[in-house]
Amino acid sequence: MEEPLYADLHVHTTNSDGSLVLEEIPGAAADAGLSAVAVTDHDRIHPELDAPLVRIDGVDVIRGIELRVEVGSLDERIDLLGYGVTESTELRAELDRLQADRETRAARIVELVERELDVELDVDVHDGTGRPHVARAVDAHSDVDLSYQDAFDELIADDGPCFVPREIPSFETGADLLSEACGVVSLAHPYRYDDPEAVLELAARLDAVECRYPYSSPTDARDHDLDVRAVEQHDLLVTGGSDAHGKNLGQAGLLESEYERLLEAGGIES
Repeated sequence: MEEPLYADLHVHTTNSDGSLVLEEIPGAAADAGLSAVAVTDHDRIHPELDAPLVRIDGVDVIRGIELRVEVGSLDERIDLLGYGVTESTELRAELDRLQADRETRAARIVELVERELDVELDVDVHDGTGRPHVARAVDAHSDVDLSYQDAFDELIADDGPCFVPREIPSFETGADLLSEACGVVSLAHPYRYDDPEAVLELAARLDAVECRYPYSSPTDARDHDLDVRAVEQHDLLVTGGSDAHGKNLGQAGLLESEYERLLEAGGIES
């Protein structure tokens, strides 16, 4: 019998662009048969989590973060996942800057989409607003015949007419900030990037690679184990999760032994 998943280490809440509030995490985890979850909101630490690891209604909840950084040498923007956050002054200053930039950017995206579609969207712009909020508003608008995914694909994708870039830290700066503040720092979803092999070389600077997630699998069988080879070459931990922005957790994650190894290696405790 296949061993069940124990931990989903990539979950977003309403603190950034997810639909779960923190109080709903234990129920969503239980529905998925999980015992542990990491809250990894974009460029934000959840304000209601007061320790690197807390237990809520019988479920481990790791205080985490997903931080977007820029790799100048690859002309690529990638995501880093930090687990077991103990906030530093330097990380807080950078997150404050990023949140201000997020709000300015979101307002500009809404403005461009409204102009493109000649409608007014119901979006409350704040420092946690992201593109999913805009896509949901487009999907919900009675005068627009575009789905959530259509809004992304046709309007606000990276090459779309309403895309607005963000001002983000370099890979080196982001890795330093997270390494100082987190027990474990992982490269997120390597196969989402244009050059996974080159991006995976950066993992030598980190603690882990997210090897399990429910999308962006490589089409070339020869590339299927690039992440596994990086883990073995650099003696890294494995992380995994659903990258859930909704309430359906447990689409990917770690087994109990893998989760316990991550906690021990990162010194992550309540």
